[in-house]
Amino acid sequence: MNPPGAIVLRDEAAQPPTGGWRTAGRPEADRSRCIDCLLCWIFCPDSAIVLRGTRFADFDYEHCKGCEICVEMCPTDAIRMVAE
Repeated sequence: MNPPGAIVLRDEAAQPPTGGWRTAGRPEADRSRCIDCLLCWIFCPDSAIVLRGTRFADFDYEHCKGCEICVEMCPTDAIRMVAE
């Protein structure tokens, strides 16, 4: 456990699976439309966007809560919500 006021890195922080909270479906990307602007990654409140280097790779469905922010932020409509 870190002392109060200590810096906690993402890899050190507890990351309980929260993907089971989704009720509106899950995001799905059309890679042919993706321009790797990474706005989805910047605005995702759950850090559920997986990158490969500096490019979009996939979604971390174990932590994605289906908030749809990535869908709203995508300028090319490459991300849409699909039923589970």
